[in-house]
Amino acid sequence: MRIGLVLAAGLMTVGCSTQRANSEAVQRAETAFQAVRDDSSVLRSAPKDVIRAGESLARAERLSSYWGTGSDAQHYAYLSERYSEIARERSEQMLNQQRLTKMQMDLQRLQLALRDSKLESVQQQGKWLEEQILALANVESDRGLVMTLRDVLFDTGEAQLKPQANRTILKLVQFLQLNPKRVVRIEGYTDNTGEKAFNLQLSTERAQSVADTLVDLGIDESRIQVQGYGDAYPVDANASERGRAQNRRVEIVFSNAKGEMALPRG
Repeated sequence: MRIGLVLAAGLMTVGCSTQRANSEAVQRAETAFQAVRDDSSVLRSAPKDVIRAGESLARAERLSSYWGTGSDAQHYAYLSERYSEIARERSEQMLNQQRLTKMQMDLQRLQLALRDSKLESVQQQGKWLEEQILALANVESDRGLVMTLRDVLFDTGEAQLKPQANRTILKLVQFLQLNPKRVVRIEGYTDNTGEKAFNLQLSTERAQSVADTLVDLGIDESRIQVQGYGDAYPVDANASERGRAQNRRVEIVFSNAKGEMALPRG
């Protein structure tokens, strides 16, 4: 009888311990489930996992009230808690993906805005440069757009450009960079002082000097033609110093926007 009482007491102790463990496991599962059930973002992101968590919790609660089913109750409580964790993880992953997608879209919008801004800036710059080139050029019906570099940009009898030419040359380079289809012909001229052969050579060397400077600044040499005319084609009478100074020049003839160039003189 005494042994029976001891065994009964032992069984009651084990049963109470098991019931306590079941209760704690179910309580944890309930807390986890309520948290995801009440979170609208989790419900939207992982509804199936929330449903599984609720179903497993209901089984755990039913089994926890029966003797001898402690391990089953704890098993379903564990499943419920794990489904709740999975639902929470899925929700966080989806939120992170949404944030990443939004950041990428914001970045794309920024890049498009910057590109449009840069394009507008380039277009404005191109328009300004074209106005500058037009201010330095005169239009002739048979030759197109012509820009003249006067003799003051060279020392007497020399072919090297003076530093004063840099601003004009840089404008020309930028204009050609922004209009990649245009080509130019650089033509050299002198007055009638001196031998014709020397004048022809000097005019060619001055034209080549301008061409070399353009190439050094990044313009492809295939876009540049060079021609020397010596004392031919004067724009003023050589009878005065003023007239001779007008005749000593380098002319830059531009093609049209499609790259079509008028034929050389003569």
